[in-house]
Amino acid sequence: MLLNLLLLVIGLAGLYYGSEWLVTGASRIAEGFRISPLIIGLTIVAIGTSVPELVVSILAAFDGRPGLALGNVIGSNIANIGLILGLTGTVHVISVEKGLVKREIPIMIGATIFATILAFDGQLNRLDGVLLLFGFIVFSAFFYYISQHENGNGGEDIQEDIASPETDENGAVKVHMAMEFGRIVIGLTVLVIGARLLVNGAVSIAEAMGVSDLVIAVTMVALGTSLPELATSLTAAFKGQGDMAVGNVIGSNVANLLLVLGATSTVATIDIGQTDLSIVEYIVMLIFSIALLPFVRNRKLSRIESAFFLGFYFAFIIYSLFFSR
Repeated sequence: MLLNLLLLVIGLAGLYYGSEWLVTGASRIAEGFRISPLIIGLTIVAIGTSVPELVVSILAAFDGRPGLALGNVIGSNIANIGLILGLTGTVHVISVEKGLVKREIPIMIGATIFATILAFDGQLNRLDGVLLLFGFIVFSAFFYYISQHENGNGGEDIQEDIASPETDENGAVKVHMAMEFGRIVIGLTVLVIGARLLVNGAVSIAEAMGVSDLVIAVTMVALGTSLPELATSLTAAFKGQGDMAVGNVIGSNVANLLLVLGATSTVATIDIGQTDLSIVEYIVMLIFSIALLPFVRNRKLSRIESAFFLGFYFAFIIYSLFFSR
């Protein structure tokens, strides 16, 4: 058990640092090629926070562990709202932009319902995966269009949050391409190794504890793959950037459902019948997603509302570990 816990911890560290190096290297290379900071923010950074979930779920699906693959996505989405927003909001009251209330949160709710409907037949096959991936492309295109028309600075604000490369005397970005490509390769390598160690450790712990892959996935694995979002949201809250904290969670949840679940089910069919997934996990994910909307209609998430999410999250974890199966 101690060895498996060590593998789990090393795997989590690999996911965190691997994804960070990957995003940093890709962002700086993109800037070196004069790609718009807005595009970088909407693609590399947005997808980067979901890379841990993506790698873990794909490896689990290939290993014939559908409970781990699906539970990771559902558990991460629950953790993103319940734990991350709950913890962040209890530390600092979160202000929320009108656009998040009117557009992004309803889109997240729609993506949650859409993915749930596709899973009703007991599996997520290649066609379902393609539909989910198409949904992610539509979401990204829509978000890009809205940002282009509403962000007068062309997205320069995003640049400060993703990378700060050197500039020459003319203000042009100086990028050491070989070093950044090396950073990407190292990041990908560490990410894959970390995901493999995490999956192996999680499966072994589940077997030793006598619980299912799904239980471990929606608790320990989901928490681990949500670490990038947790770090980002807490940092944003302490800086008084509530919109970034909420937007980070919403974007990650949409990416988990449409990109991660879509890519995973495209490369390997997820047979839900082989998992211990019950209606409870779907209901909790839906409740968390839908409850966020009325809570932020007044353009803020209070400490009391955040405490509700945090308490509900811990209740779900206790139920999953000790009472679910």
